Amino acid sequence: MSGRPLIGVSTYLESGVRWGVWELDAVLLPAGYPRLVQRAGGLAFLLPPDAPERAAAAVERLDGLVIAGGPDVEPSRYGAQRSPRTGPPARERDAWELALIEAALAARVPLLGVCRGMQLLNVALGGTLVQHLDGHAEVVGVFGRHAVKPVPGTLYGGIVPEETSVPTYHHQAVERLGEGLVPSAHAEDGTVEAIELPSAEAWVLGVQWHPEMGEDLRVMRALVRAAS
Repeated sequence: MSGRPLIGVSTYLESGVRWGVWELDAVLLPAGYPRLVQRAGGLAFLLPPDAPERAAAAVERLDGLVIAGGPDVEPSRYGAQRSPRTGPPARERDAWELALIEAALAARVPLLGVCRGMQLLNVALGGTLVQHLDGHAEVVGVFGRHAVKPVPGTLYGGIVPEETSVPTYHHQAVERLGEGLVPSAHAEDGTVEAIELPSAEAWVLGVQWHPEMGEDLRVMRALVRAAS
């Protein structure tokens, strides 16, 4: 392949969004995601929620895939009852993004899950989530920072070998790991902050923080290289 690899990024679908004189349903994505793809050398392609049966056809056209952050995964997806502190479901997005993940895994398309995307990756492979933890979203609507320590010998540890401070905003986390997944970074409190599939045949990584809100390009550059 020549030129910049095409990196698909999943998006929100929101009702009643206002801009200018308009108030309409809108496909949304924080600009940090496509900007990070572009800065890392890729072409960003936005993927709004669609029928799950179309996911494989969409992934066939991509060189890499990013599952973006967003609302809490519906607990029924991992066999749990909804906690009072879990947010409202985004069923259409859950179904679409789970189908995208399954298609990417089947086709060995390089895959990066960001925050919710990491959690969905875990759920797609049979894992479960902690529905609430404190200390990783200190102020509503404001990204915080905390240290993340890589696990030596992992994919993530090879990309970012040192402990780093990362932009973070989440109140859920990985509980039981999905089939084949291994942890590749932890926060100081022991929370799993990155997961991956340790396979030479596929590039699959999830990070619990938000690289699109920071200046460190290494994770996205690694995805773009894998997609090239």
